[in-house]
Amino acid sequence: MALTETDVAFVAKLARLHITPEQQPALKHELNQVMGLIEQLQSIDTKGVEPLAHPLSVLHDIELRLREDSSLPTNTIAQRNHLMQNAPADADGLFLVPRVIE
Repeated sequence: MALTETDVAFVAKLARLHITPEQQPALKHELNQVMGLIEQLQSIDTKGVEPLAHPLSVLHDIELRLREDSSLPTNTIAQRNHLMQNAPADADGLFLVPRVIE
């Protein structure tokens, strides 16, 4: 699938990139190369191939080092105030955010 100049302009608009007409042919060539690589990857038969958690797990067993997912308490008011100093708005130690759903 070859991309057209219209496709390149659309992708640039989605990515919020300002490209000049002089840059468009080079970008079109690069995007077409990427699309070619994607087509090559999609042509490979992967039926029966197990997904890997780590690329080296093919060679030997890999044990992932995971830590417990837990929050740390904020012990003092001073610690909490220090952590909240970059918040654009806060109240009672909580972040205030703009209303999204009306």
